[in-house]
Amino acid sequence: MSTTQALIDQIKSELKLSNITYAQLAPRIGMAESSVKRMFAKGDMPLARVDEICRVLKLDFADLARKVADAQPLRKELTLEQERAVVSDRKLLLLAICCMSQWTCEQVVATYRVTEAEAIKYLAQLDRLGIIELRPMNRYRLRLAKTFRWRPHGPVMQYFREDVVTDYYAGGFDGEGEMLTLVHGQIGRSLATLFNERLQRVAQDFAQQHLADQKLPPDQKRPYTLVIAMRSWLFAAFRDLKREL
Repeated sequence: MSTTQALIDQIKSELKLSNITYAQLAPRIGMAESSVKRMFAKGDMPLARVDEICRVLKLDFADLARKVADAQPLRKELTLEQERAVVSDRKLLLLAICCMSQWTCEQVVATYRVTEAEAIKYLAQLDRLGIIELRPMNRYRLRLAKTFRWRPHGPVMQYFREDVVTDYYAGGFDGEGEMLTLVHGQIGRSLATLFNERLQRVAQDFAQQHLADQKLPPDQKRPYTLVIAMRSWLFAAFRDLKREL
C-alpha cells in the first residue's frame, strides 16, 4: 500500500470515529459532496485539502502522520542489503541491538563509548533502513514485529557465528543467574512445534521483563543474554557412528 493511500485510509477512519459523513464534511471544506466522494475514491488529495480536513477533525497533521506510521505492518525480516548495512559498522550494529532492546539514546551514550552526535547519526541510519521510525528529541518507534528474526543464513547471523558464539560459550555459566543445559532426545515431530512455541514464550517473557525493569537503578540490574535454540541435529563426532536405517 502506498503512503498516500495509507494516509487517505487513516483520514477515512478518523472521519468514521468522529461520526462525520462525506455530506457533512463537504460544506466545511468548501466542496460538493460528489467531489468529496470522487476525491476519496481516486485517492487524489492535495496536502491543502488534508490540512482542511485535519482542521475539521481537530487533528494535527503530525498526529495524523504518526497514526499512519503506527498502522504500517511491522517487519519480520530485513533484506540482505539491509543486514549487510547493519553489520558493516560495529557501532551501527550496537545501536540496532540497543534499539531492539528499547534503550533510549541517553542510555546508549551513558553505557558505551558513543558520543551523542554518533548515536543520533546511527539512529538516522536505522530510520533509513526501516528498523526504527525516528521521532523528535531522539525518540523512536521500533518498526520490527515481535516475531522478527535475523535471516538464518544472512550477514548478521554469519557475524554472530564467526565472532560471537565462541565468546559467548567461553564462559563457565556458573555465575549468579547463569545456566547452560544441553538435552538430547527423540520426540514426535508434532511435539517439536509445541516445544518451539514454549521456548518462544520464554523469550518473550525475558524481553517483557527487560522492558519492565528499565526503570530500576543500574546497581540493581545486570546484563544477561538469553540464547534459545532447538534443531534436528546429531553431534558431528557421532554422525559416522550412526547405523543406516
